[in-house]
Amino acid sequence: MCIRGKTVRIAELAPKMILNSNPAVLMKRNQEQKLPNYLNHDHARIDALLELMARLRNPVSGCPWDLDQDFKSVAPHTIEEAYEVADAIERGEYDELKSELGDLLFQVVFHSQIATEQKLFSFGDVVRSVTEKMIDRHPHVFADDNAFNKETHHQIWETRKSDERKASGHTSLMDDIPVALPAVSRSVKIQKRAATIGFDWTELKDVCGKISEEIDELHTAVNGDQIDEIEDEIGDALFAIINLARHKRLDPERALRRTNDKFMRRFRYIEQQLTARNEDLSKTSLEEMEELWQDAKQLEREA
Repeated sequence: MCIRGKTVRIAELAPKMILNSNPAVLMKRNQEQKLPNYLNHDHARIDALLELMARLRNPVSGCPWDLDQDFKSVAPHTIEEAYEVADAIERGEYDELKSELGDLLFQVVFHSQIATEQKLFSFGDVVRSVTEKMIDRHPHVFADDNAFNKETHHQIWETRKSDERKASGHTSLMDDIPVALPAVSRSVKIQKRAATIGFDWTELKDVCGKISEEIDELHTAVNGDQIDEIEDEIGDALFAIINLARHKRLDPERALRRTNDKFMRRFRYIEQQLTARNEDLSKTSLEEMEELWQDAKQLEREA
């Protein structure tokens, strides 16, 4: 049996599932523990969600899967939900966005509940922390410091973040850049952080020149057929291209998603055309598929 991506033997869950699904037992426990009746609950209240999470983690009557989780096991689900939020936005599916934002909020509540149980912090502490942080980083809104233009606001924001890093004991600008970030996002963050102290190209021609330099070095590595060196130069080339996107205020992650979607559209066109001709994709020559690929490109230009 698979529960939310985790394989579990039925025999392991059966006693708990039978016990937890017995209406009489549940009703008695709910009365004893004064658990809220969620059928009659105002589900729009945040405390309803917090109470629900606490009930899922209740050691006596909670859900076996939820009880088995910790910070590390929940973290991949948190990342997945964040991507699903971004995906709904990218596709303009705002009904889905509402649902996905709820799923992401649930992840915050889940982590907060685990932290509460371990006496680390509560959901209220999370809310307080981000509220105080936003007030501190927006003195032009919440204090007498009037910073009306975006550039001044950006400087204030970076100064506040720098102060926070120092207060946390960080000695390097790079110290608090999360290792778990996707590589493209992490590259952008690294480059932005270095740029705050002037370690950055000022001319776009230099940025493009660096890309050409890295591509040349990649060609040399490929010709040398040294796998480790090839991998290293691929990374350098990608880093330089990401830097160009940053300088042009473009999101490289979004640019790559667009290319992924474009490739998939054109590949599906090849599949559709071959299916219409009753031809086997695996037996089609590269030349014929390339011709169909060019047809797909032309149709996109004309659309």
